[in-house]
Amino acid sequence: MHVGLATTAAARGLDEDHAPLARAFERLGHTAAAPEWEDPAVDWSSFGVVLLRSTWNYTEDLGAFLGWAAGVAAVTRLFNPIPVLRWSTDKRYLLDLERAGVPIVPSSITAPGEPWRAPDADEFVIKPAVGAGSRGARRFVAAEIDAARAHALRLNADGYHALTQPYLHSVDDYGETALMVFEGEFSHAIRKGPLLARGAGDVAGLFAKETIDPRVPGPDELEVARKAVAVIPGGAPLYARIDLIRDAHGQPCVLELELAEPSLFFDHAPGSADALARRVLARLGA
Repeated sequence: MHVGLATTAAARGLDEDHAPLARAFERLGHTAAAPEWEDPAVDWSSFGVVLLRSTWNYTEDLGAFLGWAAGVAAVTRLFNPIPVLRWSTDKRYLLDLERAGVPIVPSSITAPGEPWRAPDADEFVIKPAVGAGSRGARRFVAAEIDAARAHALRLNADGYHALTQPYLHSVDDYGETALMVFEGEFSHAIRKGPLLARGAGDVAGLFAKETIDPRVPGPDELEVARKAVAVIPGGAPLYARIDLIRDAHGQPCVLELELAEPSLFFDHAPGSADALARRVLARLGA
C-alpha cells in the first residue's frame, strides 16, 4: 500500500516526524510519500490512506483546506476524519470542553464586530481561534490595553475570531505538557518550554521555535487528557495531542488540542512511530 503523509511546500525539511513514520510504514511492507496538499496534480486516490502531517499553513484558508480534505476523504481513507477536523481546527472547541467539565485555560472569544474586553489578569495572550505554530499569538501586560485591543481588532479584520487567555506563569518554569494519545491510549509525552516572550512580535515562518524534552506526565495530567479525548466528536481519534498547562493552583488545564496535523515527537519515544503505523494498518484491515 502507498501511504500519503500530507504536507505543504513550506514544511519541506522541517517535519521531524516524517522520516520515522515513513520508515515505520516501510518496515511493515508499505511505501510512504509526502504529497503537498495544495498541489492540484496529486492523485489522492493513488494512496491507500492519507494522514495529515505537516499541513501547517491550513490556517491561512481554513475553508479551502477543509474542502480539500473532504475531496480526499471521498476517494481514500483520511485521518483524522472530517468531523474531527471541522471541530478541532477552530479553538472555539475550548468552550465545548469547558461545558463538558474539562478544565481549560480560561478563554474568551471575540467575533468580528464584537467589542473586545480586557481580561482580569496581569498578563494575557491574544491569538487567532484558527491558528497554529503560535502564529498571530501575542503576549500583553495589563497596562497595554490599547495595543491588545488593536491586535484583537486586527485579527477580527483578517476574518478571525480572537481568543484571549490569561498568561499562566507556571509555564515559565514547568512548561507545557503535551500528551500523545493513539486511539484513546496514552503513548508518550514531552515538555515544551515557554514560547511567547513579552513584547515579541508575530512569529516568522510556520511555527515558533520550541524547546522539547521528554516528560513523564502526572496522574492528574493523564486524567485531564482522558476527559478531553472523551469530548472529541466521534470518540477517540486515531491520533491526538493534548497540550496542558498548570494553573496558579498547580492544576492541569487544557491549553489546546491538536487533532489535525500535530507534531507527535516520535524521536522522543522509541517505537511510537511503529505503534501508530500499526494502528493505521489495523484500522484499514491491512
